[in-house]
Amino acid sequence: MAAVRDLPFDPWDPAFLADPYPAYAELRARGRVLYYEPSNQWLVPHHADVAALLRDRRLGRTYTHRFTHEEFGRTPPPPEHEPFHTLNDHGMLDLEPPDHTRIRRLVSKAFTPRTVERLRPYVHRLAGELVDGLVRDGGGDLLTDVAEPLPVAVIAEMLGIPEADRAQLRPWSAAICGMYELNPTPRAAEAAVRASVEFSGYLRALIAERRRAPGDDLISGLIAAHDEGDRLTEQEMISTAVLLLDAGHEATVNATVNGWWALFRNPAQLAALRADHGLVPSAVEELLRYDTPLQLFERWVLDEIEIDGTTIPRGAELALLFGSANHDPAVFAEPERLDLARRDNPHISFSAGIHYCIGAPLARMELAASLTALLRKAPTLRLAAEPERTPNFVIRGLKGLSVEVG
Repeated sequence: MAAVRDLPFDPWDPAFLADPYPAYAELRARGRVLYYEPSNQWLVPHHADVAALLRDRRLGRTYTHRFTHEEFGRTPPPPEHEPFHTLNDHGMLDLEPPDHTRIRRLVSKAFTPRTVERLRPYVHRLAGELVDGLVRDGGGDLLTDVAEPLPVAVIAEMLGIPEADRAQLRPWSAAICGMYELNPTPRAAEAAVRASVEFSGYLRALIAERRRAPGDDLISGLIAAHDEGDRLTEQEMISTAVLLLDAGHEATVNATVNGWWALFRNPAQLAALRADHGLVPSAVEELLRYDTPLQLFERWVLDEIEIDGTTIPRGAELALLFGSANHDPAVFAEPERLDLARRDNPHISFSAGIHYCIGAPLARMELAASLTALLRKAPTLRLAAEPERTPNFVIRGLKGLSVEVG
């Protein structure tokens, strides 16, 4: 076990948050699994291990389907956090079979490729309108003017949330996602609990309304979805809607600003993209790899495993380092180089296995739409000020991205 003082990993250090990739290279050189005491986790930095462990059924996103907290050697969450855990623990992201299988099957009946494809004209129209506004103003904050409103509006449209109610969605989501950081502060936990209560209450009322008058939206689809008499409970519908909203825009927002910040720092690649818009599909994949919006995904060890001669006991927690895996030279040629034409790009930014992101096709559509609209309508887009990173590690993004046009 490597001593923590020897590890080049500090997710609370601004210098590390600014650029964690050199530290990841050192982690990969140190070994395949390394214990990190401050978060009581085993760090897994290599692509092959991360990809395999995401599919390993000896691991789980939860353990409560098999063990009590006490049996698993873990302390139950504080009672005051109950609203967050009720919301979080009934969504398919944090469930294991058979509940995960049942819920994902039912959600898939409503969240179909056809449903996603039907949104394409809306996504492209909205992306164009948002960029038009940015151009009219001569620039602005790419985060708040384009990156954020596009996926929030799209998932809200998909769910059937009225436009008048959408302004509160992003603050609720941001507060809830604060609990996914390593060792969240009491203040972050309090904000997440409050948002969980408010968001759940809002959705409970909306579900009741859709039961009375179904529409052509995803919430109505979730109410109607059934399989051999099996249906989603109201709590499962609420948790699913929140998950789709949170996962449906957090990664897309951050992939957009991380991506443009990477393009501004690699002007030759940006010039190549401006000269050939046919690069957009491979550019989307490369930008997702190059500066990964979700840096870490956790797994509980349900049955003892061994990694490279190290025994990881039941009850331990693995931190699968997506950002490191996406820069592993064993898989990616010259991983530190941004290559928008990269063809062999098996990044794991959307996870893998049974928890592979159900919204990946929608995220790709949104990223391609905003990238294309900016390339066509704002060909002179340039950086106006050096951006500042958010103080988060797990969900990696920027506080803003100030740009100029014209």
